[in-house]
Amino acid sequence: MIGQEHIFANGAELAETLAKNVAERLERGVAERGTASIAVSGGSTPKLFFQALSKHELDWKNISVTLVDERFVPPESDRSNHKLVVDHLLQNAATYAYFVPLYQFFATPDDAATLATVKTEAICDPFDVVILGMGTDGHTASFFPGGDNLEEALDLDEERAVLPMAAETAGEERLTFNLSALHDARFLVLHIEGAVKKETLEKAKSDLDEEDMPVRAVLNRAESPVHIYWAP
Repeated sequence: MIGQEHIFANGAELAETLAKNVAERLERGVAERGTASIAVSGGSTPKLFFQALSKHELDWKNISVTLVDERFVPPESDRSNHKLVVDHLLQNAATYAYFVPLYQFFATPDDAATLATVKTEAICDPFDVVILGMGTDGHTASFFPGGDNLEEALDLDEERAVLPMAAETAGEERLTFNLSALHDARFLVLHIEGAVKKETLEKAKSDLDEEDMPVRAVLNRAESPVHIYWAP
């Protein structure tokens, strides 16, 4: 279900406000349960948000950070979301956060997904915060139209939290949390910027097939409200 829509004048204003709201949720999680967890997305859109969040003085040593999805590339690759998080989020005060990568040094994405499921088991039931992005094709996480494991990834009864994913439009093979691991986050956010992605979101709200625009599965079936954060 769609929650509140937050509209900002620009990406910098969005980043600061989203970082403040996320920091409050993480702080609350640590206060209530001793630990907190956040899963973030890659791409260029979240860089300013990462930088703003990294400066919040939280009890980072008790906060786990992971990725919603990852390309099956080594962490030193410029295509790696792991590298993006290290370079922009795990800085400043957030240097002390506990990072749980999805990429594992295995020969196949399937083996890596199995190990990533084990390594993230303690932090995703549920996540305190999940920040999703969205592509202009309507994909979110690595739920790509035509993906080879898309049906399993959108299955709320799927037991393995992390799945491999290959799709014609995805470039490299991927690792992704499935919808069952993301849909019940205590604070679930869709962070998008630009007019084209706003148009994509409006299309996703209409009556289109979930496999054609997988972000619809999140908007329609998430247990938690999906808060939209958008800037031009």
